[in-house]
Amino acid sequence: MHGDTLHTIGDLARLTGLTVKTIRFYSDRGIVPPAGRNPAGHRLYGPDAVARLDLVRTLRELGLDLPTIRRIADRELALPEVAAAHAAALAVQIRDLRLRRAILTAVAERGSDPEEMELMHKLATLSGAERRRLVGDFLDATLADPALSGIARSLTPELPDDPEPAQVAAWVELAELTQDPAFRDTLRNLADHHRADHHRASQHPTDHHRADHHPTDQHPADQQRAGRTPAAVPRRDAAAMARDHAAPALTAGVDPASPQADAVVAALATQYASGLGRPDDTALRHRLLTRLETANDPRRQRYLHLLAIVNGWPPPEDLTPALDWAIQALRAHT
Repeated sequence: MHGDTLHTIGDLARLTGLTVKTIRFYSDRGIVPPAGRNPAGHRLYGPDAVARLDLVRTLRELGLDLPTIRRIADRELALPEVAAAHAAALAVQIRDLRLRRAILTAVAERGSDPEEMELMHKLATLSGAERRRLVGDFLDATLADPALSGIARSLTPELPDDPEPAQVAAWVELAELTQDPAFRDTLRNLADHHRADHHRASQHPTDHHRADHHPTDQHPADQQRAGRTPAAVPRRDAAAMARDHAAPALTAGVDPASPQADAVVAALATQYASGLGRPDDTALRHRLLTRLETANDPRRQRYLHLLAIVNGWPPPEDLTPALDWAIQALRAHT
């Protein structure tokens, strides 16, 4: 029936499975123009009409608009170029849909109220540049020192293009945490302590102190970039020293106020003092106690936990139990 035969709209409907109304609609818009009319004035279509209608149906199912389809059918546009452009646009739409799904899932799991959902949507749909600016402002305000740039990088969250609901929820909570003035003060104090100890240690270098160690002693970012696990890198800041000495005592059930804890405190204080090149005395133990109390802020541990979720890192070590023990022991034996 193809060949050089001219087809009525009814013929095309039977050949393509499209309705007469749909074919007339495409014909009226010049996408499938008639080749002529019969004596009764009804439109007749050439043998290429079936192929054009099949192309139109396929492109419409792929989401292309009619003016673009007409230009493709008339060979005014190259189909590969149009397909590439639409594929890129669809990729953006898919990312948006996945993000919306993640937000709605997080809202459902958290039992969010409308105000929290609005905030979650606002924070989660920030552009990559806007997210970096929000976190960058936070880190600039707390770690405003070029010497701490490596630490700032290790504290930077990177929400992926296709986040899981848990990553969206973690990002939102982390973004809220960066705006907490008290937490900013904590991180700023940690940075100040790091600079002070670094300066003191650089004047009295020893094998017990590394100037480039992370003051939060938690993030595996640099270790992962180097292909190493977090445990493969020794850490010697005050919090890590306290963890190393307090964890065994805590596991053994030693009371931080007991005489047995005195030896643990002495070993910790001696190591810290050695790194600074100064004696273990009351002033040094008060200095160490201040460092540990600042590092033991629960918001710090929460930030590290959320950061690991957002960035897809292994869960960070929780120093809280060891720091609690070390702080109590220092107070009891200073």
